[in-house]
Amino acid sequence: MSEPFNTWQNRFENLRSNKIFEGIVISIIVLSALVIGAKTYEETTRIEQWLLYLDIAVTIFFLIEILIRMAAERNLISFFKKGWNVFDFLIVTASLIPMDDSEMVLLARLLRIFRVLRLVSMIPELQMLLGALLKSIPRMGYVVLLMFIIFYIYAAIGSFLFHNVDEGLWGNIALAMLTLFQVATFESWATAVLYPTMEVYPYAWIYFLTFIFLNAFIFLNMMIGIVLDVMQKESAQMALDNGEGEEAELQALRNDVRGLKAQLDRMESALAQRGSSSTEQSAVSSSDAQHNAR
Repeated sequence: MSEPFNTWQNRFENLRSNKIFEGIVISIIVLSALVIGAKTYEETTRIEQWLLYLDIAVTIFFLIEILIRMAAERNLISFFKKGWNVFDFLIVTASLIPMDDSEMVLLARLLRIFRVLRLVSMIPELQMLLGALLKSIPRMGYVVLLMFIIFYIYAAIGSFLFHNVDEGLWGNIALAMLTLFQVATFESWATAVLYPTMEVYPYAWIYFLTFIFLNAFIFLNMMIGIVLDVMQKESAQMALDNGEGEEAELQALRNDVRGLKAQLDRMESALAQRGSSSTEQSAVSSSDAQHNAR
């Protein structure tokens, strides 16, 4: 009974790891995204029924694909231990909500949009990028906090100095922070903010240039540096897990050195035991000789 089960499990596992099968799944995910996008056009009302049939076919394919991946595991517990497998299972299960119910049609459409995110679970490089982004958020939080402090200080100064220039831009500290956010994004900031302010305060450019220098150059580069550092570590870890690259070679070398050290330790302990045993034997022999002499 177990031998046929293992045979089918191996077949499903080979199918799951097959590159052609992975390419087909990725193509179907892209097709699903195109179907969702096509439904937003009014011109598609003539082929709406065909789009519905295509959506049903995509849903059935995803259901079969997730069942194959589950059957490829030796037990279901190992399948649900991986977070991306749980995400795919929830997305596929949510896609089974029928579209014909008027009360559930909006929820069903919203859940089908998230099927595009399955590309992340299918492509390891995207998983690495997303993982690096999530891991860099805590470190970026301190930079964001420092940016907020600078925003708050400059907004307070701007509301005190420039409130008579334009109440809609500098009337209070909240409006001043929104204005500074526009300046930081370089969205028409010169014509809408800088030049009107300089007509009243000619030296206002010092205020804006120092703010831009702090936010657009220093803090932005700090965030980029954090993301790049985390991405480099994630890439090295990914190469290590796959047994590729310099990190994998260094890890293999470290394991070899540890193995040699453990072997040397065993040899030293064996030699020490042998030396102690030979010392005991010689002591016993000398005592026997003395006894015979007496």
